[in-house]
Amino acid sequence: MIKKILLALVAIVVVFLVVAALQPEDFRVSRSATIAAPPATVFEQVNNLQKWNAWSPWARLDPNARNTFEGPPAGVGAAYGWAGNSEVGEGKMTITESQPPDRVVMRLEFVKPFVATSTTEFTLKPEGPGTAMTWSMAGKNNFVGKCMSLMMNCDKMVGGQFEQGFSNLNAVLAGTPKS
Repeated sequence: MIKKILLALVAIVVVFLVVAALQPEDFRVSRSATIAAPPATVFEQVNNLQKWNAWSPWARLDPNARNTFEGPPAGVGAAYGWAGNSEVGEGKMTITESQPPDRVVMRLEFVKPFVATSTTEFTLKPEGPGTAMTWSMAGKNNFVGKCMSLMMNCDKMVGGQFEQGFSNLNAVLAGTPKS
């Protein structure tokens, strides 16, 4: 009887590993919103990493996270590192492209809770008196990432954080504190 149970458990693990291995290698999470400010004003917030915590959806998850800055405060070469609790982990983002007032691209490197590298992109387009903003993150899923995708919906989770970031950014630009 124990042998049958062990064989069943091994079979379940093997099936899980095979299904995980067959998951897509690439991932992309993207959300769009209208920000109530002109593109140049929105660009200034996104392109200056020293302003990041004012509207970041992750800053409030660990207000005691240790933050570091390298390079210029804004534009290509600006870098922001963080080390915090289990909700924010540890990592670094570096601006790799900056095209005022339309686009900012960052290399996002996670160290904890898992090692991963992604590309984050912000695109800004005039929309009436405001800005149509798209926030995207894309990268490659390693085997651990593929396994995680079977247990949690990363698009929903990260996408929800992007949506909170839009709300926070609107509040900062309106001069009201984020909720």
